[in-house]
Amino acid sequence: MKLVTAVLLVALPLYCYAGTSGCSLLDNVIDKAVDPTVSKDEYREYIKDFIQTKNEENAADDLKQCFLQQSDETLANFNEMLQIMYNSKYCKLF
Repeated sequence: MKLVTAVLLVALPLYCYAGTSGCSLLDNVIDKAVDPTVSKDEYREYIKDFIQTKNEENAADDLKQCFLQQSDETLANFNEMLQIMYNSKYCKLF
């Protein structure tokens, strides 16, 4: 869970800049990471163009595994949190 928190804190400016409709690729990567029906292999295949090293591949696997271990309620809360961030007054500035 610490990994997810760190990713969110680092990526918050990117989320705000991209917005929900501003960057469909980012939205799709997040949706696939959160989707419990997508396996780690499928996720890695989807983002293969962005993975250049073994460390990055391991990080993608760890991120996906973190979401796979969460309950449906937690995943729904995460999606709700994203919508709150996208619609916040801070993101609307971008």
